[in-house]
Amino acid sequence: MLIFLSAVFFLLITPGPGVLSVAGVSAAFGARPAYHYLFGLFIGTNLVALTVVSGLAGLMLAHPLVRPVLLYASVAYLAYLAARIAFGGTNIAFIKKQSTPNAVDGVLLQLINPKAYVVNTTLFAGFPFAQISATTEVIWKFLLISIVWIPIHVLWLFAGLALKRMDLPQHVQRRINYGMGLSLLLVVLLAVFYNAG
Repeated sequence: MLIFLSAVFFLLITPGPGVLSVAGVSAAFGARPAYHYLFGLFIGTNLVALTVVSGLAGLMLAHPLVRPVLLYASVAYLAYLAARIAFGGTNIAFIKKQSTPNAVDGVLLQLINPKAYVVNTTLFAGFPFAQISATTEVIWKFLLISIVWIPIHVLWLFAGLALKRMDLPQHVQRRINYGMGLSLLLVVLLAVFYNAG
């Protein structure tokens, strides 16, 4: 179980669309909208986990038309988000929207987030627990993943709030934008290579 928890931690702590966007929402809009958005991310990641566990994700992605459409839609959205972050000017620009993001935005992001599918497939298909039924194992995994998922995402939310309070020089803000944009582009490349394999 410790190996499983370690895998959960390292798979979730690495920058992906979920943690980067929650940091961006908190940096741009403050704590209250960020908590609503975080709640949506949590619901979304559990919906993705349910599709993985139920086999629905596998059935959908096995269809010759659905898989490429979902892949290109998610890659296009993440590339767009990466470009907006990287070229967001001199302000911290993890994510910018005209309206305040909410829980629905969080759910929708997770449903097209390739990292959410990769992580959940890895965690639920791998790391079998000895001497318990498959149903009990799935329940335990949902619980353990949530125990790690929530504090990690709250830490990223706090990181965004901390950046909002800082008065960083323009060149530092620009470098942060480039770094976050590059991180999202790496996630896009991971999605492409994973789905091509």
